[in-house]
Amino acid sequence: MRLALLPTLILLALAPLAQAQTPAPATTAPAVDASKPLAVVNGKEIPALYSELVKREMAPGQPDSAQLDTRVRESLINLELLSRAALDKGLDKDPQLAAALDIRRKDQLAKAYLEDYVKAHPVTDAEIQAAYDKAKAGPIEPEYRARHILVKTEAEAKKIIADLGKKAKFEDLAKKHSQDPGSAKNGGALDWSNRGAFVKEFSDAMAGLKKGETTKTPVKTQFGYHVIRLDETRQPQLPPLDAVRGEITKQLQQQRVRDAIAAARADAKIE
Repeated sequence: MRLALLPTLILLALAPLAQAQTPAPATTAPAVDASKPLAVVNGKEIPALYSELVKREMAPGQPDSAQLDTRVRESLINLELLSRAALDKGLDKDPQLAAALDIRRKDQLAKAYLEDYVKAHPVTDAEIQAAYDKAKAGPIEPEYRARHILVKTEAEAKKIIADLGKKAKFEDLAKKHSQDPGSAKNGGALDWSNRGAFVKEFSDAMAGLKKGETTKTPVKTQFGYHVIRLDETRQPQLPPLDAVRGEITKQLQQQRVRDAIAAARADAKIE
């Protein structure tokens, strides 16, 4: 038995087809009484909280409406009936299903723990400032604007280099011969980028050129053979703190997550 961990979107997919086929005009949903169950199915209550959880997962940003509430309610009723039927058949004893349920439960618990950890260890303004100051004080990698011609064989690349030596225009050769659809139509022009945007062989060759210089030998990469010309370089300026505050905060929160995982592993006996 092969089992996929289905997304919770299955809840809405279980809603009666007639509702999806004949949508009614949206109406404002009445306030849900959290003290009362959403429904009672064969004596089993479905808490009203389930509806809010499903809507948060299934329909983020959608306005509440009576139609959405009805779909969610019917989906949860179907889910209760079908899951009960699976239990009655003993399907929960299937090893793969049991494993999938256990993984999903642990995944939700782990997410809840990490969210709680980040919330309990909020990123401070001082940390944001320190991270920004560190980036500002450190070296900033230059950006390059280059052109290239990509061909399949080394012989083709050598022929292009020879043609350039005979005063052929780089842009014309790129439009005619380059196999890179993204840049060929622009004469081989690439956007401003740092070295990290390219594979190592390409970036090493490009960074070794002077402004206006073209590679004297073909540059082989996983994509084929390149002839590269460096047009310009520039030293980018770090944006003001307010412009990158959100990104720095996210990076520091990601570090919090790594810290939480490291702490959990440090206290564990793993064999």
